[in-house]
Amino acid sequence: MESMAGKRQKTLSDLIDMNNPESVLKEVTYIMGMIFREPSCQVIEQTFADTVRLFNGEYQGYRHCTTPYHDLKHATDSMLAMARLIHGAILAGHSFTEPQVSLGIMCALMHDNGYIQKEEDTEGTGAKYTGYDTIRSIEFMKAYLADHGLMEEQFASYADILICSSLEIKVAELSFPSVTVELLCKLLGTADLMGQMADRIYLEKLAHLYKEFQEAEVAVYSDELDLLRKTKDFYKKVKKRLRGDFDGVCDKVQYHFRERWGIDKNLYIEAIESNIGYLNYILEKHESNYHTHLRRAT
Repeated sequence: MESMAGKRQKTLSDLIDMNNPESVLKEVTYIMGMIFREPSCQVIEQTFADTVRLFNGEYQGYRHCTTPYHDLKHATDSMLAMARLIHGAILAGHSFTEPQVSLGIMCALMHDNGYIQKEEDTEGTGAKYTGYDTIRSIEFMKAYLADHGLMEEQFASYADILICSSLEIKVAELSFPSVTVELLCKLLGTADLMGQMADRIYLEKLAHLYKEFQEAEVAVYSDELDLLRKTKDFYKKVKKRLRGDFDGVCDKVQYHFRERWGIDKNLYIEAIESNIGYLNYILEKHESNYHTHLRRAT
């Protein structure tokens, strides 16, 4: 019989098949069932189906996703992180109505739709909208909610929530219609950052991010290796944003993992620290041939 000492502890990537969008949706609806007795997941399920169609090039008026870093998996990663954070916040004592939870999850799923090009836009990729992507995502969601008859008051705060997915935004300078919307905004900003940096192949995907930055003419990085080097400093900024601008709401997710999986840890932060630790190892020991140590499927 295997001893507890020799038993490998579960990591974030062990829980759900994150490469299968349907598995992610199934988990999100399960979490909704943990929050509400008989939830209606119709809006979430429809938004999910439409988002998959959008990224696959099957949504009328739009091209398929052309940004391999800001892709469908990042959208579904963010959606699941948001659902987990909201559940954790509720367990910690916060209150949300079912429409508020649905809106928060929808915003997480659609927060990077601004990278998707319209059908007539055939020049370059969606990466050229870097810096304007959040505004475009807000515009997309406004039209989407109107088209689906969801512009009533309970969904009216979508823009106030989506804005926190922009790294340039200073949350303390924003004005929110309620403390609940403010919390949803901070949860979304947290879900966006944790979802991408905790991805098992985050380091491999940075090569895609560098190409997106190149097209957008973001002159911060001289080459791909320079981006890898500066990712360590970026994580320091992320930690300050999570603990400062977002008031440490990242800790709420630990309540979820304890309730859902019996794991009293913040598996997102553990996964991120593991990624950064491996990055440090590569840069210290194998910088000259770093590509050979970043071979997990992307």
